[in-house]
Amino acid sequence: MSVHPAITAARTRRLTMIGNKNVIAIVPARGGSKGLPGKNMRPMIGKPLIAWTIEQALNCPFIDTVVVSTDSDAIASIAKLSGGRVPFMRPSSLAGDSATSVDVILHTIDSLEAMGEVYHYVVLLEATSPLRDVADISGAIEYLAGNQGCRSVVGVARAEGGHPAYLMTIEDGLLRPMTGVQPTALRRQELRGEYFYLEGSVYASEIDVLRVEKSFYHSSTAPWVVERYKALEIDELSDFIAAEALMNAKLKGLLK
Repeated sequence: MSVHPAITAARTRRLTMIGNKNVIAIVPARGGSKGLPGKNMRPMIGKPLIAWTIEQALNCPFIDTVVVSTDSDAIASIAKLSGGRVPFMRPSSLAGDSATSVDVILHTIDSLEAMGEVYHYVVLLEATSPLRDVADISGAIEYLAGNQGCRSVVGVARAEGGHPAYLMTIEDGLLRPMTGVQPTALRRQELRGEYFYLEGSVYASEIDVLRVEKSFYHSSTAPWVVERYKALEIDELSDFIAAEALMNAKLKGLLK
């Protein structure tokens, strides 16, 4: 796989500092995947899935470096060809199902600090959410840097079909509305209140706060709202097929 010209340009351009803070983007990509084996390397419209996320990070003007955390030599090779850095391999203790994303992020940050690299903000970009735009990454970072009281930003999407008015429980084999009111002839336009669900396309945080909270979700977390199609996360083959179809539509200008 050759290096795309856009990646070369991103490497050599002058970065735009965000509040005099250094920003690192981390793309976690372990080799093992039970739902869809090899998904991070699986070709999507001519390039590996992980390459889409690395390129988006490289083209964000606020990001100083893009690091891929992986335990796989094959993923590491693809990541480097795509313009990402793999300064070290992820230890086996962080490559299993029990390791959390925050564990992986803090390991990466601490390891880089030991090498003399210090960053103020971290952006977590999952390779399994390839439908985000560069503007979503930039917007989340700008919001984090520009709003007092905000210490982290996470992607959310509007709940429509999943609005509480439509949610049901099952009691004694029968449907019961969660709100206690039957949604008879209820139209989406008549829904009261606006609700959002957490999705996984972009996370950003002050590193000092992430160390304390051990999470992107806390009382100082702000939302970055994305279109619902961008919230698709690839866990199994059907997700991949849907994401590839949406990416095709996006590249043709049919989705914004």
